[in-house]
Amino acid sequence: MIRIGVDFGGTKIEAAALDAGGRFLARVRVSTPQAYEDRLEATRQAVAEAERQAGASVKRVGVGGPGSPSPITGLMRNSNSAVLNDRPFPADLERVLERPVRYANDANCLAMSEAADGAAASADVVFAVIIGTGCGGGIAIDGRPVAGRNLIAGEWGHTPLPWPRSEELPGPVCWCGRRNCLELWLSGTGFARDTGMSAEDAVATSNVASLDRYIDRLGRALAVVVDLLDPDMIVLGGGMSNIASLYEGLPGAISPHVFSDVFTTPVVKALHGDSSGVRGAAWLWPLEPDG
Repeated sequence: MIRIGVDFGGTKIEAAALDAGGRFLARVRVSTPQAYEDRLEATRQAVAEAERQAGASVKRVGVGGPGSPSPITGLMRNSNSAVLNDRPFPADLERVLERPVRYANDANCLAMSEAADGAAASADVVFAVIIGTGCGGGIAIDGRPVAGRNLIAGEWGHTPLPWPRSEELPGPVCWCGRRNCLELWLSGTGFARDTGMSAEDAVATSNVASLDRYIDRLGRALAVVVDLLDPDMIVLGGGMSNIASLYEGLPGAISPHVFSDVFTTPVVKALHGDSSGVRGAAWLWPLEPDG
């Protein structure tokens, strides 16, 4: 019994085959080509190689990636990998893979993976955050991803920084056309823009002021999520999630902004790390018998 998932990113495409227990039978990673049709072909080849390595084939494939298809037109929107926007990407994947495809936002795949058997396996309602090259959020309830009526549930990265301070206004203009998006402050790219250094450099040089400012902003942003969703657990993924001081500082940064007399929600690092995206994509379909 196997599943196959694809994590479709801006820099790499990963296809993986998982057994019934969620263990990897095969993993294939390739660099993401620039051209759209080349990306489709690279995905086809990666899936074929994962099937070859696993010694089995599947009738359906789960794919996680940036943005989401419009429920009206089927065309992609909101992807920071701009070559996908205004394209029928899920339908094109079905064409080249010659089988049904379920497509989900990569942050929803993270939430699903961690809710299934990761850091949030005991939680009913999970909010998962990707803070890497970009910034996004995903929701899983009872172990299943929540896409929403308009297929934009969890599009947290393109909401504005809450309770902005005077020095944060009017805020930078985002690639999406809006101003002051969380992605501009909370992604690794945003951290570098704000501080002039990478997160790794900030940790290595013990630049406490920069990290404290980042934790304060992330805390404000997550407090809004707590007020709206009140999740049982918040899971952090992406490169910025590797900063150990986040987990020490975030409870105190979130709590003052939550509309409650108590805040006890655990904030934890994704157990499966950068494997969560491809694992969550594989979980989008039920198990299939080998062959």
